[in-house]
Amino acid sequence: MIYFITGGERSGKSSYAENIAKELSARPMYVATARKWDDDFQKRIDRHQKDRDERWINIEKEKFLSEIDFSGQVAVIDCVTLWLTNFFIDTQNDVELSLIQAKAEFEAVANQPNATIIIISNEIGMGVHAETHIGRKFTELQGWMNQYLAKKADKVVLMVSGIPVTIKGGL
Repeated sequence: MIYFITGGERSGKSSYAENIAKELSARPMYVATARKWDDDFQKRIDRHQKDRDERWINIEKEKFLSEIDFSGQVAVIDCVTLWLTNFFIDTQNDVELSLIQAKAEFEAVANQPNATIIIISNEIGMGVHAETHIGRKFTELQGWMNQYLAKKADKVVLMVSGIPVTIKGGL
């Protein structure tokens, strides 16, 4: 089962995803894709880790999600935007190559047996138009990956001001 949770920044995506995971498993997995860019980002990571209690299996994986054994697990992957940033930076902003690599990683995760994956992403294309060429390229990458994930997902939820709006799949 694949859940795709998308929405704007601070729309309630992570809380919603975590609640689903806790309903489905006594010991869910939390996969954080953030790269530690600076001290401020490390503080954000530390805060997020403190928010999760001992029930969670915490894994940090910047890019290669396929290296994780998701078989039989309920897992939250947070988040696609930070994960794609790692591909985008490592490919020197090559949208096509980043998309190919990210899709391949996701397919390897999605094909693991008996896994429930709850993947979180941002809808960055719904906001202000990016000022820079690189920003516009990343917005395109994010949009294409979101479309791909939504197509593959069994259930898609758009978070709007903390309210989940199901746009694909049932309860």
